[in-house]
Amino acid sequence: MKIYKLLILSLIVLGTTCLSAQNPIVRNQFSADPTARVFNGKVYVFPSHDIPTPKDQKQLRKDWFCMADYHVFSSDNLTDWTDHGMIVAQNKVKWVDSTSYSMWAPDCIERNGKYYFYFPANKNQSDANGRKGFGIGVAIADKPEGPYNPLPEPIKGVNGIDPNVFIDKDGQAYLYWALGNIFVAKLKDNMTELASEPMIIANLPQKGLKEGPFLFERKGIYYLTIPHVENKIERLEYAIGNNPMGPFKMAGVVMDESPMNCWTNHQSFVEYKGQCYLFYHQDAYSPKFDKNRSICADSLFFNSDGTIRKVTPTLRGVGVTKASQKIEIDRYSLKSQTGSSVAFLDSIQTFNGWKAILNGPNAWIQYNTVDFGNNKLKKVHVKALSENGSTLQVRLDKADGQLIAEIKIPKGKSWNTVEAKVSKFQTGIHNLIVVQKDENQVEIDWIQFK
Repeated sequence: MKIYKLLILSLIVLGTTCLSAQNPIVRNQFSADPTARVFNGKVYVFPSHDIPTPKDQKQLRKDWFCMADYHVFSSDNLTDWTDHGMIVAQNKVKWVDSTSYSMWAPDCIERNGKYYFYFPANKNQSDANGRKGFGIGVAIADKPEGPYNPLPEPIKGVNGIDPNVFIDKDGQAYLYWALGNIFVAKLKDNMTELASEPMIIANLPQKGLKEGPFLFERKGIYYLTIPHVENKIERLEYAIGNNPMGPFKMAGVVMDESPMNCWTNHQSFVEYKGQCYLFYHQDAYSPKFDKNRSICADSLFFNSDGTIRKVTPTLRGVGVTKASQKIEIDRYSLKSQTGSSVAFLDSIQTFNGWKAILNGPNAWIQYNTVDFGNNKLKKVHVKALSENGSTLQVRLDKADGQLIAEIKIPKGKSWNTVEAKVSKFQTGIHNLIVVQKDENQVEIDWIQFK
């Protein structure tokens, strides 16, 4: 909890925070349930915000989700992300029970120059039918990063979680949400009231939990995507149809169950600069407690018949990394089958990130899509540790590719930043490979060119 309070304090002081990231894309706080949207030439991501359960909130389960507010993040290159800070908080919304810590998966959409942020939370009063539970509220802003002004009441006629909004080509808006089933209703032009009675979407799996609807359209096909528990934990599935309200037919799996064994997942799909991306979450920073999650992004592709190719989660993620930045090769694209591994720098302070470990002759690790630019880079810096000393080679494009530097890591038990000359400099974008040339184990935090 102390770490969380320090992070919030930094955001209050600085207003925004800049993050340079691979996967997870948010590196200074827990985040989940990402909705990605393109506004004004940038990708904006609206996630939920997991926090450790406050010790003074005795009414809360310590083994469950705990969420008190929302942040928004943006990027114009999918590598460098800006945290614009908190946009909605449970103690600033009139209708929300501010002791419930239940601000789950949100969404945001633009219409007529206004930005409508949809969020679920527990209500502090019962409705006319005596129901309390979850409502879905709307906060409105003039800019995607806010400030957002929450409406004093939730949307009437809606009880549930995980709102998703879709505006069709004819201008009709639809609201989707979950509560045991997946529901849909039309929205009025004001985007804050229902224009039709809620309808349960049929033909979805009857077995296992289903939640988190996200609908998008591509080439005349409407894709309804959901997390669904087919076995023990959620996987991302999709159905297709020719109308936003269905009927839909289940068509396949977008992402299998998490290899990190995270019980939940939550998805959004966005096209940016001609490429489609899947945003989702896992528990990279909290492998022992999957209620503290982190959002990720990977490229998404379609088959010629419109079906979705299954996405395998990666550490590298998306975006181009400049060679002049600190390259965290532990977010690797490929690595040797033996002699290479990744571990936390500090298993307690997990937001410090990871390290790559090479332990054997010709063990290697590869980090794809590094931009060396056009101006010659003369030096390479590596932060590394090797108790017995080690030698690293830096190569381009493949493990036996162009050798551009050789680095001697001194013997010692503490981290050192070591400098070496770059030879045979290559311009442009390349895959970067670090190769170990001896038997002495070496740990690598980052590599950077200057």
